[in-house]
Amino acid sequence: MGRPRGVEVAKSRTRGLVRTYSRVVPGASGRVLVVDDNKVIRQLIKVNLELEGFEVVTANDGVECLDIVHRVCPDVITLDVVMPRLDGFGTAAQLRADPRTRHLPLAIVSACTQHEVESGITAGVDAFLAKPFEPAELVRTVRRLIERRDRREREGAPAGHGRG
Repeated sequence: MGRPRGVEVAKSRTRGLVRTYSRVVPGASGRVLVVDDNKVIRQLIKVNLELEGFEVVTANDGVECLDIVHRVCPDVITLDVVMPRLDGFGTAAQLRADPRTRHLPLAIVSACTQHEVESGITAGVDAFLAKPFEPAELVRTVRRLIERRDRREREGAPAGHGRG
């Protein structure tokens, strides 16, 4: 199955896990909602994005993501696939079904098997980053998604691959 235009798949390796604490970055480059049931991975993504000037909010699973997304108003959402209560594909599908979140850029951060990529594309995911990931590739992916969204907004077109 070919990839639709604009869908990104990145493969990389991480060097290790870093413990971090929450902080709000004044003048942030954008707000990212990180959704992963693994606390270590959530914190790894969070610290790497914060170090590059992003404000980061986290959620433990898809249900929590859907509960807070309208209060948080993120510019990008990263989703793990395998999570309790509601997985990444179900979360993506519900975000795409809601007119308020239909056009939010979504990135899957997971093993990124062929099945996951195909299922993610069907659910309306914009980018894929394979675990373990290189932190610099995570930052590049998030920046590209925000830039693409901004460009589409300037041109009057929606940002995401929302279906419907």
